[in-house]
Amino acid sequence: MPAPRPGRSVMAGLSLPVLVALGLAGLVGGVGITAVGPGGVLPTIALFALTDLAPAQVAGTAMVTHVATGALATAAYTRSGQLRDPRTRRTALILAAAALAGAPFGVLINTLVSRQVFGGVLAVFVAGVAALMWLRERRRPAETRPHPSPGAVAVLGLAVAVAAGVVGVGGPMLTVPLLVALGVPVLESLACAQAQSIAIAVVGSAGYLAHDAVDWPLAVLVGVPELAGVLLGWKIARALPARTLKYALLVTLLALAPYLALHG
Repeated sequence: MPAPRPGRSVMAGLSLPVLVALGLAGLVGGVGITAVGPGGVLPTIALFALTDLAPAQVAGTAMVTHVATGALATAAYTRSGQLRDPRTRRTALILAAAALAGAPFGVLINTLVSRQVFGGVLAVFVAGVAALMWLRERRRPAETRPHPSPGAVAVLGLAVAVAAGVVGVGGPMLTVPLLVALGVPVLESLACAQAQSIAIAVVGSAGYLAHDAVDWPLAVLVGVPELAGVLLGWKIARALPARTLKYALLVTLLALAPYLALHG
């Protein structure tokens, strides 16, 4: 079936089970965003696998949901104190500034690829995130070290923003495990990544809107449950060990990677 024309929603042509699955993907993705970092790619996966949207429409529709989730998650981590720390705030600001330069390149790359190539890119991205999560869990917790240098944070933020712009995610998926690997505490890493995700989502959404590549009804369907999931995930991150959730997400991502490559 050909991809729908830009500016027209495919929502009316989707069955009720598919609509429910998209909403659940938003909810679970929101939990993952604030509880463990990786999770924001689940709405992208659902939009790609369950609809006939073109790659730019998949990424654009997913991206606009992260404007609200990033803002809500940033407010939550500010309230719980992580973003009030000067070191954490500095890292978050550098990541956000780098995102302003990196996200537009990601959008441009996305608009040049076919659905098949996008499926392969998404599969590699998902498998890479799962590998980072696995390595993080396998390693013994490192002693907390000073935050990385501004230069290292800027390079990390630029690379993450380009990748996130291509796929249509915020940034916590890659930023959190990378910051943790560099010795930043988990909650501080989560807080920095949420602030970065606002910049990625705003700039990325503007780019996709310029290409008329956002399906607004689907964005609402996915985004509202995603917001609820963000609040739930924030509570989980602060109150409970999230080990079980991490492993469940890891297994899900590893299982989905080959499917995405073939589905494309």
